[in-house]
Amino acid sequence: MSTPELPNATPRRLRAICARLEKAFGPLEPPRASDPLDELILTVLSQHTSDLNAERAFSELRAALPTWQRVVDTPSAEVADVIRSGGLANTKAPRIQAILREVRLREGAFSLDRLRELSDADARAYLTSLPGIGPKTAAVVLSFALGRDAMPVDTHVHRVTRRLGIIPAKASAERADRLLHDLIPDGLRTPLHVAFIQLGRQICKAPTPRCAACPLKDLCPTAPRYLPRRTSAAGEGG
Repeated sequence: MSTPELPNATPRRLRAICARLEKAFGPLEPPRASDPLDELILTVLSQHTSDLNAERAFSELRAALPTWQRVVDTPSAEVADVIRSGGLANTKAPRIQAILREVRLREGAFSLDRLRELSDADARAYLTSLPGIGPKTAAVVLSFALGRDAMPVDTHVHRVTRRLGIIPAKASAERADRLLHDLIPDGLRTPLHVAFIQLGRQICKAPTPRCAACPLKDLCPTAPRYLPRRTSAAGEGG
């Protein structure tokens, strides 16, 4: 798919990018490994908020309602009060309850352990068939909880891959999910997800990236817009 407008959308260049980012940030390992249902609920809580707020809301939920059955049986308004620190609580509470009911209906228990036996495609299809679960959330569960080679496209990954010319600048997050899954070589999806998040948080920030500090500035088609322009020799001569 690589074109002059997408200079980094080749397996060779993606491997080089991954190697540079690993050198810059250290081992590119997922931030956590957890039970898949726990991971799913935590990821729902993380939508439109920070990881810190999501983890606080998840901890408060488990402390106040220590079993998933309690979460299902509690009125939505009360669940929303418990997870208020995660933001959008009035939306997330009934969604979490709907997910838990559907999992129990399908599995006979509050467990997604059966996903470990499924192929990546089948596990992704299962997850995205649950109420309100999209490709990003499914990819997080696949990568973090199931150890699969997946590329969750959060706001950092979306921004960084567009600026780097890996995907088109106007690609939506949904299209980015499909493109990146196909473009990134097997075995690099999770490491590059972790790397792009670090790059997005520390350097390739919105709205203004810190291109001078970027280990990829010589490969990035966006960097020249933000790097200081060199004074020409003729201009210096006066």
